[in-house]
Amino acid sequence: MDGERRVPWLGMMVALGISGWLMLSGVNTMSIALLGPVWLLSLWLDWLRPVARPAIRIAINRPDIDALTREAMTRTLEGVSLPLVLMERHRIMAANGAARAAFGAHIVGQDARIALRHPEAMRLLDMPSGGSVTIRGLTGTGSLWQLTRQTIDSRFWTIELRDRTTEADLGRAHTDFVANASHELRTPLSSIIGYVETIADDPGRMEPDTTRRFLGTVLREARRMQNLVSDLMSLSQLEAEKHDLPSERVDLGRLAHRVVGEFAPGPQGSGPRLRLSRPDETISVAGDVKQLEQLLRNLIDNALKYADGSQPVEVSLAGAPRGMVELVVADHGQGIAPEHLPHLTRRFYRTDPGRSRAAGGTGLGLAIVKHIVERHRGRLDITSQLGVGTQVHVRLPLAAAPS
Repeated sequence: MDGERRVPWLGMMVALGISGWLMLSGVNTMSIALLGPVWLLSLWLDWLRPVARPAIRIAINRPDIDALTREAMTRTLEGVSLPLVLMERHRIMAANGAARAAFGAHIVGQDARIALRHPEAMRLLDMPSGGSVTIRGLTGTGSLWQLTRQTIDSRFWTIELRDRTTEADLGRAHTDFVANASHELRTPLSSIIGYVETIADDPGRMEPDTTRRFLGTVLREARRMQNLVSDLMSLSQLEAEKHDLPSERVDLGRLAHRVVGEFAPGPQGSGPRLRLSRPDETISVAGDVKQLEQLLRNLIDNALKYADGSQPVEVSLAGAPRGMVELVVADHGQGIAPEHLPHLTRRFYRTDPGRSRAAGGTGLGLAIVKHIVERHRGRLDITSQLGVGTQVHVRLPLAAAPS
């Protein structure tokens, strides 16, 4: 390697070899004894002499350094999961993958005032020392973004973009849930208070039939509140356990047979209210038996409320592809309009609020069913045809064979 000193082992070995050859050839030993060390010493001193190294010069080119800086910054951005853009004054010099996915690859090289096009974004760009703004509707109706500007130096700065849309939707859903739950509880409570106050204002003088009717209403509304509170507690527990996969082995066929048998038969001469169809062999799933029982009760109860009384509700179990079992609960009622189907599993959603409340429904039955199916890693589908009826399909994975 140029400019690098190495010990002259080869020269020293040659010198020793020649000295040995001279000794064997009969040359005076004293001469060899004087010549050898002098030769070795000359080689050693030559090795110790400073080596002239060539001067190394690096040509520094400022544009090249800028290019390297940009490349390093761009590579750093790509490792960030949040949308992040690198600005050179007002121009977007680079954008990582998350930013390109959210705003399009065309923003790279654009003036940020054109790429973002929002008054609050312009205000952020004009802030002398960085800051943060929240912008609604930046990437579409209902979207919510938080933009934070950080200064690197006088030339470069970054803008971090956080999508707050999901958080805003969750907050709005929470607010709606509390409002709906409060409304659902307030309605029966107001009825109970009204009837009790009427009875209390005129004790002993009210007609016995009227008193019984009022007390019957109070009892019905109190039970409605009790059912609502029970469903709310079930939802809360399901949400707390939604990431815990149930592991108990449940014979779904036997469970369905027991639940169906607990429902009262139809009026005399009208035939059975429920009809169960299941295979002879055992159908086992890994599940929570109480939650699966609640799922069956909710689906059957819903079907009976809206079914045509002259025809039974049909409950069937059968094997399905990909190691699944399918539970179907079908009624022959008036059916559900197509525009309602996507919303049926929303909390407190009702296609006919008056009829649902009159039947004692809380508006949470299908929401609970959806959460139970999700916890069991299954699939829920609802199909309906006006004038024909509604079918609810639940697919659950079969339990592994016992070892």
